[in-house]
Amino acid sequence: MTFSFEHLEYFLLILVRISGFMAAAPIFSLRNIPIRVKTLLAIAIAIVVFHVVPYQEVIYSTTIEYAIVVITEMLAGVIMGFMANVAYYILSFAGQIIDQEIGFSMVNLYDPITSAQVTITGNFYTYAVMLMLFITNMHHYLIRAITDTFQVLPVGSIVIHYNLYEVMKRFVVDYFVLGFRIVLPIFASLLVVNTILAILARVAPQMNMFVIGLQLKVFVGLVVLVLMFMLITGVADLIFQEMMSILRETIPYLGG
Repeated sequence: MTFSFEHLEYFLLILVRISGFMAAAPIFSLRNIPIRVKTLLAIAIAIVVFHVVPYQEVIYSTTIEYAIVVITEMLAGVIMGFMANVAYYILSFAGQIIDQEIGFSMVNLYDPITSAQVTITGNFYTYAVMLMLFITNMHHYLIRAITDTFQVLPVGSIVIHYNLYEVMKRFVVDYFVLGFRIVLPIFASLLVVNTILAILARVAPQMNMFVIGLQLKVFVGLVVLVLMFMLITGVADLIFQEMMSILRETIPYLGG
């Protein structure tokens, strides 16, 4: 096959969509990954896609129309990457609730990767699930997901529908449901502790329940949290399933 100027334009559109996805997708969007590594990886994936996906002529008349096609391809990649990345926000939400219940809500860390203040438990869950993502080759799924979109959404056929917010609206519901499912053991254990403290306050009113309760809640919360770490694979599975689900629901809203 002769590599013509039209093929170069087609290749650049593929590269733009993949670059937009990697700029917003989990793992690939981390700031501590060198820009050169991201660029070379995007180019390598684009070369593979260019030789695998059948060539289709991109129809445009002027330079402005081609620029619009480039922008829509970039937006499509960014939207799909962002939709996959928002599933990670569930971990920060769950960690914030856990630390608030235990009493560690005032202890925040500065995450240099996200440039945000995060709680201790939320930071731990984020990196633990990220490690599970690599162990289970979930990053291969993300690469396969963006490459498969060229079969469903050919280059130049991107049309971003106005009702894309429906996907995010459904995710907000899952955001709270999955977040509270993760912290349910902490809620249940501390509910029992609060019930016991309430009974002791009525039986022995001379005891300082504030001092005893604060230390007891921290101790019970840490013990339950250690036991919850054994269930980290289940938490990772919830996040992965949500990530795949939101990606599948996003793609139809980007088609023509």
